[in-house]
Amino acid sequence: MENNRSRIQAWLEAARPKTLPASFSPVLVGCALAYRDGVFKLAPAILCVLVALLAQIASNFANDYFDFKKGADKEDRLGPERAVASGWITPKAMLWGTFITLGLSCLCGCFLLFFAGWELIGVGIAIAICVLAYSAGPFPLAYNGLGDVCVVLFYGIIPVCFTYYVQALSFSLLSFLLSLSLGLLSANILIVNNYRDYEQDKAARKRTTIVLFGRTFGLVTYLLNGILAFLITLPLLMDASPWLVCLFAAFSVLFAATWLEMKQYQGRELNRTLGHTARNVFIYAVLLSVVLLFGS
Repeated sequence: MENNRSRIQAWLEAARPKTLPASFSPVLVGCALAYRDGVFKLAPAILCVLVALLAQIASNFANDYFDFKKGADKEDRLGPERAVASGWITPKAMLWGTFITLGLSCLCGCFLLFFAGWELIGVGIAIAICVLAYSAGPFPLAYNGLGDVCVVLFYGIIPVCFTYYVQALSFSLLSFLLSLSLGLLSANILIVNNYRDYEQDKAARKRTTIVLFGRTFGLVTYLLNGILAFLITLPLLMDASPWLVCLFAAFSVLFAATWLEMKQYQGRELNRTLGHTARNVFIYAVLLSVVLLFGS
């Protein structure tokens, strides 16, 4: 392996462990809501965590492979190094890793059928298709301005709502609203990534929303996503204890500071903002969970 990386280190870095809280966060919120409603079940909750984590790892592997094949990962890449482009893992091995990890995610999803109905098969198929179609196929979603929509759906709405569903066997308006707020904040992770890679994506003909509408659009959307997420949560805070309201106020300051970072930084400096944005999503999910469990 290049750069003295062992095989295990290469695969661990390809899985991008720092991004994994983005898939754990919505499951956490869905479980907290289920617990508040008295329908929490440990076994399906654990399975939902495994489905989410394995699906995201498969997606990270797929992006590594297909971005390399499409020439999007070049020497001028500003983000963290990619395993295939850096020569740590062969393209064939990465492709196999993608399918094996995705298969394990689907297997865990099949066990969820013992707790809920066959309608989950459709959800599983949608997740599997999105993992691959995000950066592969004749119409890769990330290359055609649909990456942000995918994030809101698959890192917000679907995991929160269906984590709740497999335990309660019903949906709720609150689960949808909270899933939307979390999805909007999760979309900011992609926005920072695409904001940083504007020039490289444009050269590679990767038509992200930032390439399509410009960097100012990214800055404004990032801020609006945070404001909308807070507004969605506001009714929940009306009955919350003062100390929880103070925690959310502190989070608002943290969010604003991260947004100002995004305005100030350029190039590889934005990797720090990317990490802070992912951190904010996890903190927000924890705060939401605390409000649901100890709100009054």
